[in-house]
Amino acid sequence: MGATVGTSTYKVTGMTCNGCADKVRTQLSKLDGVSVVDVELATGQVTVTADGRVTDTAIIDILEETGYEAVRL
Repeated sequence: MGATVGTSTYKVTGMTCNGCADKVRTQLSKLDGVSVVDVELATGQVTVTADGRVTDTAIIDILEETGYEAVRL
């Protein structure tokens, strides 16, 4: 199932514009338990703050379903 998140950072490959960043932010914000999504387009890093209901696996799955590759840093 993966570790619960708390605050975690992910390297996301494939984000090329502000539209991509907005898409990532929107999709991750839909996960129940996610409170903050910070997207740094220049570095490709996404930081997610969530409660114990959210796992790394859930976040990575959403990112991949949205069309990006992701790994937890």
